[in-house]
Amino acid sequence: MVEWAARVLNLKRGELPLAVLAASFYFCVLCGYFFLRPVREAMGVSRGMGELRWLFLVTSILSLMLVLAFGGVVSRLDRRRFIPIAYLFVIVCLFGFSALLIANARAGGGLIGSDAETGLSHFVGYSFYAWLSSVNLFVNSLFWAFMVDIFRVDQGKRMFAFIGIGGTLGAIVGGWATNIISNMTESSYLPAGLMLTGAALFGVAIVLMLTLDRVALKSAHSQLSQCGGHFQATAGERVGGNFWDGLTAVARSPYLLGIAGFILFLAISNTLIYFTQAHIVLASTDSFSQRVAGFAQFDALAQGATLITQVFITTRVIRRVGVGWTLSILPVVTVAGFAVLAIWPIFGVMAIFQALHRATRYAIARPARETLFSVVPPAEKYKAKPVIDVFLYRGGDLAGAGIEGALSALGTITLMAGATVPFAVVWCVLSIALGRAQKLKNPDADTEAAHEAEVSD
Repeated sequence: MVEWAARVLNLKRGELPLAVLAASFYFCVLCGYFFLRPVREAMGVSRGMGELRWLFLVTSILSLMLVLAFGGVVSRLDRRRFIPIAYLFVIVCLFGFSALLIANARAGGGLIGSDAETGLSHFVGYSFYAWLSSVNLFVNSLFWAFMVDIFRVDQGKRMFAFIGIGGTLGAIVGGWATNIISNMTESSYLPAGLMLTGAALFGVAIVLMLTLDRVALKSAHSQLSQCGGHFQATAGERVGGNFWDGLTAVARSPYLLGIAGFILFLAISNTLIYFTQAHIVLASTDSFSQRVAGFAQFDALAQGATLITQVFITTRVIRRVGVGWTLSILPVVTVAGFAVLAIWPIFGVMAIFQALHRATRYAIARPARETLFSVVPPAEKYKAKPVIDVFLYRGGDLAGAGIEGALSALGTITLMAGATVPFAVVWCVLSIALGRAQKLKNPDADTEAAHEAEVSD
C-alpha cells in the first residue's frame, strides 16, 4: 500500500515518510497563517485605500529589520535551534496582539474602522497588518530553505509539488474555517480568537519541524545524511558570518540578483491584483466581520484552484519543460488576466483571474522557484533567501502600490493591463535565464540522477 501510494505521488521508495512529514509541517504553517490573513486584510482596508498604501512603506522597512535580525541569529545558532526560535517569535507576537485586542474589547473599544474605534484598536490593527505582512513571507521562506536543505535538486522537482499540496490543504482549511467563524459572529473578540488559533498551529509546526529534522538525518533519501547534494548542512553546525551577509551575498551574485529580479516582478503583479481585489471587497461590505469573510472567500477559491493544479499539473510541468520555462508561465498568466479584466471589469472575472494567478504562483512557480536555491550554500539559503523573499518582495509591493496609485488616478484598468506587457516580457526572459543558470550551478546533476536510480531499485 505504501509503495503504491509512493508511485502515485511520483515518489521513490523510502521517500514517502519524509514527504508526509514535510507536507504536514507546511499544512500547519499555512493553516495558521490563513487564520490570520483575512484579519490582516480587513484591518488594512478598514480606513480606506490611501492609508493601505502607506502601510506598504512601513512593511518594507520592518521587513528589512526582520531579515537583518534573523541573519544575526543564523550566524550564531545551528538550524535545529534558529528555525524553532523564529516560529516561537511568531507565537509570542500573536499572544501579544491578542492580549491587546482582548483588553481593548473589555474596555468597550471597537475594531479599527468601526464607530467605537479607539486609539488602541487603530494602533494594534495597523501594527498587526505590517507585522504579519513581513512575517508571512519570512515563515514561508524559512520553511522552503529547510526543504532545499533536506532534498536534492531532482527530488525537489518531484517532491515539492506534493509538499505544496500539504500547504494548500492547510490554507483551504484555515480560510474555510475563518469564513465560517466570521459569518457566525460579530464579536469584538473574533480577531483575538483567530490569532490564538494561528499561534497553536505554529506550535504544532515546531514539533513537526524537529521530527522531520531527526528523520531526515537518518534517512538515505535526504542530503542531510548523504553526500549526493552539492551543498548540505549538518545538524549542530553553525552557518557563521555576520547579520548583513544576506544583503552582501545578493549584491555580489548575478544568480541571486536574477532571483531577486524575478521576485520583484512577481511582487509588482501580485500587488496590482491585490489592490483591485481590495477595492471590490471594500465597496461591497459594511462591517469588519463581513470584510474578513469576503477576503476568506477569495482565499478559498484561490486555494481550491491551487490544489487542483498541484495534484494534476505541477510535477509533470517542471520535469518535462524545466525550471526556466515553468517559471515563465506566471508572467503569461498575468498579462492574459489583466487583458481580460480590462474588457470585463466585473467581480466574477476578478475572482477567476485572482484564483488562476494564485494557483500559478503557488502551484507552478513556487516549487520551481524554490529549486533555484537547491544549488546555493547554506549561508545563502538562510541569509540571502530571506532578504530576497521578504525584504525585496515587500520592496516590489511598494513599487506595485505606487504603480497602482498612479494608474488608479487615471481611472482605467486598460492602462494597467497595458503596463503589465513590457515587464512581463522581461520577466519571461529572466525566468528562462534562471533555469539555465541553475543547470550550470549544479555540476552534480548526473550524480544525483544516478543516486535517484540507485535508491529506487
